[in-house]
Amino acid sequence: MKPGSVAIVGAAETTQLGKIPDASQIQLHADAALNAMADCGIGPKDIDGLACAAEWPTELAHYLGITPTWVDGTMVGGCSFMIHLRHAAAAINEGLCKTVLITHGESGRSWIGSKALGNNPASLAGQFEIPFGCLGPPTMFTIPVLRYMKAYGLTHEQLANVAVVQREWAGMNPRASQREPITVEDVLSSKMIAYPFHILECCLVTDGGGALIVTSADRIGDFPTKPVYVLGTGESVETPMISQMQDFTSSRAFRVAGAKAFEESGVSRDDVDHLMIYDAFAHLPIYGLEDLGFVEPGEAGDFIWERNTAPGGRLPVNTNGGGLSYMHSGMYGMYALQESVRQMRGTAPAQVLDAKVSVCHGVGGMFGASGTIVMSNEAA
Repeated sequence: MKPGSVAIVGAAETTQLGKIPDASQIQLHADAALNAMADCGIGPKDIDGLACAAEWPTELAHYLGITPTWVDGTMVGGCSFMIHLRHAAAAINEGLCKTVLITHGESGRSWIGSKALGNNPASLAGQFEIPFGCLGPPTMFTIPVLRYMKAYGLTHEQLANVAVVQREWAGMNPRASQREPITVEDVLSSKMIAYPFHILECCLVTDGGGALIVTSADRIGDFPTKPVYVLGTGESVETPMISQMQDFTSSRAFRVAGAKAFEESGVSRDDVDHLMIYDAFAHLPIYGLEDLGFVEPGEAGDFIWERNTAPGGRLPVNTNGGGLSYMHSGMYGMYALQESVRQMRGTAPAQVLDAKVSVCHGVGGMFGASGTIVMSNEAA
């Protein structure tokens, strides 16, 4: 993809965030979609490309009255939306469609109209992990983080500090689910979920969603909003079984997706003003900082402890409060993308001064997939 050939011209989240007991999952998709369309002044008949996860594109297209010439139902967990954006950019550049709607909606807390979950006993995890008690993110993510702590000496205090710093950002965000300040001591004294994770080191469980409108850069004059240009994209997968990671202290999918996005964009790490790293649990920003090349292996805990990622720091990270304090309805990637767009538009509640380049990095499953987007408010 040529950097800057595609732009995000519409972006919005659902009207409500948090607990929404009166809306089904597909209604959350639709609410976010209609809000994003209103943001950039278009309607369903103006859209010819559609991407979504957790709902079938066929159902959503019918529900919204869209007749697309291109669809993408990629579903690899929380980073699906970064990958949708990458695929949409390729489709637009190829002339397969002109205006793409990417939607997300999940009734993760109220569980209204959500798809039934279940573990397939014939799957790889069903055969080789679940029978041994490795079930669900809290128990699965403990495996790599404990290895990381042993290998690099990451302390419980440093792990807890990730949640503390992100709560500082959330305190400046009126839409954040949790805004009260917390301390390292608060985190370490909160309920233990699965060692070493305390409840304040685990993501929220919420309802909500978001949507993006994407088009070619030569059409930005057709829209009233400030465009956010896509400079580079990357995606990869590693393994559906966390026990089979190549290296428990690093994600191969993170490294591949991140390297591809930076290579495509021509942007260096020193050029980045703002960073979003998917944080379902407190260790993920640590892995993201290292695997994206911002710090050396084993250095991220100290980097965050020294307040480099905090308000006023040299590399603001997860400025909406992240999945730990802002929102996490099950697949967090869309909320991270929304915050990157807000920062590039200059409309974020905790706006980073003069920010021109944002990197948005996601994970799917337990390090099973990854997507990375480099975006800017300036064309390349």
